[in-house]
Amino acid sequence: MPFTYILRCADSTYYVGSTWDLARRLSQHQAGTGARYTARRRPVELLWSLEFERIEDAYALEKQLQGWSRAKREAFMAGRFDLLPGLARGHNR
Repeated sequence: MPFTYILRCADSTYYVGSTWDLARRLSQHQAGTGARYTARRRPVELLWSLEFERIEDAYALEKQLQGWSRAKREAFMAGRFDLLPGLARGHNR
C-alpha cells in the first residue's frame, strides 16, 4: 500500500515523501540512497506516516505538505487540525 511520510533529518529539517514500500524507502534514506536531500542530512527519523489505497492520493498529500510551513506541518502531525487555517502562508497579510 502507498504511504505519505514525514522524516526529521539530523539538521532538524523535515523531508516529506511518498512511496509504495515505507520500510524499504526508510532503509534507502538511512543508507543515503533515498534522496539527495536526506543523503546529506542523515540519520533520519520517521515522525509521521499515513497509508492510502491509491498512490495518487499519497502523492497529492505529499505535494500539499511540501508547500506548508514547518509550524503547519508540526500542527498537522500533532493532530491539531484546528490550528491549520491560522498557519496558512499569507494568512496574516
